[in-house]
Order: sequence, then C-alpha cells, then structure tokens
Amino acid sequence: MTVRTTIRPLAVTMGDPAGIGPEIIAKAWNARAAESLAPFFVIGNAKAIAAVWDGPLVEVRSPDEAASKFADALPILSVGEVGEVTPGRPDGDSARVALQALEIGVGLARSAAGALVTGPVSKAQLYQIGFTHPGQTEFVAERCGVSAESAVMMLAGPTLRVVPMTVHVPLSEVPGLISQELILSKARVTARGLLRNFGIERPRLAFAGLNPHAGEGGAIGHEEVDILIPAIEQLRAEGIDAVGPFSADTMFHARARAGYDAALCLYHDQALIPIKTLHFDDGVNMTLGLPLVRTSPDHGTAFGIAGRDEADPGAMIAAIRMAQMAAERRAATAAAGVS
Repeated sequence: MTVRTTIRPLAVTMGDPAGIGPEIIAKAWNARAAESLAPFFVIGNAKAIAAVWDGPLVEVRSPDEAASKFADALPILSVGEVGEVTPGRPDGDSARVALQALEIGVGLARSAAGALVTGPVSKAQLYQIGFTHPGQTEFVAERCGVSAESAVMMLAGPTLRVVPMTVHVPLSEVPGLISQELILSKARVTARGLLRNFGIERPRLAFAGLNPHAGEGGAIGHEEVDILIPAIEQLRAEGIDAVGPFSADTMFHARARAGYDAALCLYHDQALIPIKTLHFDDGVNMTLGLPLVRTSPDHGTAFGIAGRDEADPGAMIAAIRMAQMAAERRAATAAAGVS
C-alpha cells in the first residue's frame, strides 16, 4: 500500500564541510523535482556550499521557514561561526561544524523536522575535538535516550537490506561477542523497524552463519548450533519469520534475495561487502529502534574529490527519499492511531 501524507521538512546535516557533503546536498536539491523529494534544509556552513556550488542559497531559522523557501533556493540553517573551510582539507573547524550540525539536527528531528539525514563525517577529525562515540549512530541514539544495543544499523538499497550484528571490532573478537541475547535483540528491533518504516507486515529475516558453510552441523565451528539456531527458534516462537543460518556465500544472489526482507549478518564485512557491491552509489544507512527517522548515505567524506564537482549524489538522494518515505509512513500510522 502506498502511504502519502504531509510531513515537516527534513533536516539534512552537512557532515564534514571539507568533504563531499556540501556538494551532494546541493546536487540533491538540484534534483528535487526529478526525484520528487520532499522539502529539506541543510544544517551547516553556508560558505562551504558556496565554495562548491553557485546555486541559490537562503538562510532560514526554522523548518517551517525552509518549507516556504525550498522551491526557489536551498534552505540552510547555519551553525556557529567558524574559520574558513577548504574542500579536501579537514581540520578542527570543519569537525566542529559537523558536530554542531549533528547536535542541532537531532534536536530538530525530535521536535520540528520530519526526519534526520546525516551527511558523512570524519571520525578521526571528530575524535580530535573530543567526540567520544563510535560514530553518528551511537551519538544520535544517546541523544534520543536509546541504548547503543537497541539502535540497529541497517544498510539498504533497492534490492537488499542487511543488518550487521557486530560492526567496528576486530574479526578475532566477533565469536566472543555473538550471543543469543544479541541476536534476539537485534532481530526484534529489525522486525519492528521493517514494519514501522517500510510497512512490511510480516518481515522475513534470514540469518547468515558465522562459519563457512554455516558450520556444517558443527564440523566447522559450533556457533551456529549453540547460539544461532536456538535464537532463531526463539524468534519463531515469538511469531517472527526467521530462517537460517545459511552459508553466507549463497545468500546474496538474486533468487536468494527474493526470499527475505533483511539479511542479518554476524560481522561488518559479511554485511557490507554485498550491499556495497550491489548498491555502492545508492546505498543508505538507516538506524532502526529510534523515536525518529534517521538515514545517511552509505559512504564517507571522500576528501580526495571534495571541491572537484565529481561526487555522485545518488546515495544522498536515496537517503533523503528513504527518510521521506519512512517519515510519511510513521505520520500516517500515527494519524490512524497505529503504534
């Protein structure tokens, strides 16, 4: 069922202004009509956009003001004054813009904006100014009062959605981190998120095994037998359509992908390699389990091409579109009195 309803303008944080964030946001605004994008406004540094784009910009002070200006100019809500930001040359000032924009964006998405779309940041630069979170996902979750364990990162493209159970940890540590509790928690949030954000009434979850050939019944590792299978059986008992574990090398061809709505993977590359192979230019990072809608393009700052007019806006456009779709669905179900 197609759900359409009026939503407030989306808040799009610039990310690190020395990266490609300003360029891909401006290009997304250029494509607003062709892509049927809902009104959005950028939070960040106006000079950073002017340095890479000669289109119309307009300063705004609120999402409502952005809605009235969006058709004719890219609305920008400026953060505090910083020094000059040079494309391709990140520094403390550019990191402070990124962090201020993120802080403001979360606040607005919780109150006055339809959703939050976060531009790419440099964690290395953020760490140098005192940022202590593993990434933007954990920062947003904390500001929303949600534990890191309850905020689930899902990477999504037109033909595949994946959820990594563990993310930025050494591969050698993954077996020790996998537990039935972790699997159950992530799967429940994923199933709920697919319903709330995509309207999938009975989400189909497929689990990858940790070991080659999903452990061969214990011959090549015991995690599948000891942890994954009991967790999957528990999910089924709760009414969640969960299957597996499957050998990861058979899960991502076209026929296999038609059989599930999300693939739950045990470690970072097991999830990220297939999604980036299939949807490198239009993959979206969506955080499930939050009281707000948050998406982000599934790529980094690309400092090496910043300021050269070479950045592909496809993933930013996809992130805005996915945020718009999820926000519309949530608004419609809320209006109908559905939780």
